[in-house]
Amino acid sequence: MCSGIEPAANSDVLCDHISQAAKAGADILFTPEMTGLVDRDRKRATPNVQHEQDDAVLAAAMKSARAHNIWVSIGSLAVKSDNGKWANRSFLIDNKGVVVARYDKMHLFDVDIPGGDTWRESKIYSAGTAPQVVPVLGANLGLSICYDLRFPVLYQSLTNAGANILSVPAAFTVPTGKAHWETLLRARAIESASFVIAAAQCGDHEDGRRTYGHSMVIDPWGEILLDMGNELGLGICDIDMSLVQQVKERIPVITHRRDIPKTEPVQ
Repeated sequence: MCSGIEPAANSDVLCDHISQAAKAGADILFTPEMTGLVDRDRKRATPNVQHEQDDAVLAAAMKSARAHNIWVSIGSLAVKSDNGKWANRSFLIDNKGVVVARYDKMHLFDVDIPGGDTWRESKIYSAGTAPQVVPVLGANLGLSICYDLRFPVLYQSLTNAGANILSVPAAFTVPTGKAHWETLLRARAIESASFVIAAAQCGDHEDGRRTYGHSMVIDPWGEILLDMGNELGLGICDIDMSLVQQVKERIPVITHRRDIPKTEPVQ
């Protein structure tokens, strides 16, 4: 997607993709981070950020999932939190239109990027505290969002809890995307012996930012099964969950993990 500053327009795109995915025979649709709103102007964005129960994009997705009998993993929406800040929240919706899991982004992006971009997510968003692994269609889905990708301990926690598919919805900038996106995604798949599904924002957005795109599906051996490049729209990918066990039998990285004691700094 290339989400813009109007939630209603983004919702229309989302619901159209839900319909297309269902017609194509998909069991589940994954969408990027900030599916419902991409707007760096906080004053302009504020009226469009609602509590979860009042979010029109979420309501439309739930209705469409139910109508088309398909699961939907919304990469994230900006929603109001009870503490006065916002949450960057993923939603997993089953094929009955029911939200069965939520995950708030745990690692917030506070950086100054060479070239002039500055990001301070912590000024607006509160960080999540609870990793989530959810049974989905015979698999176990571990939820994460964008900047989480750089913190492998989160994915160790998810796979220790049984995750064998890792969702990494994102809105990577172009410079960091070119440098690190594919490398990090393949690393998380390999070290976790899991599928990685990474739906991404792509292109020139109404608020002035540019995102990298390259939505991907990567198998547990690190092979790229789908790379959508810079194209907007729907990508379809079949995955064979038996490959997870095959890879674990070849290199049992999960069972070989050890708790590492704290390392003292060199004096």
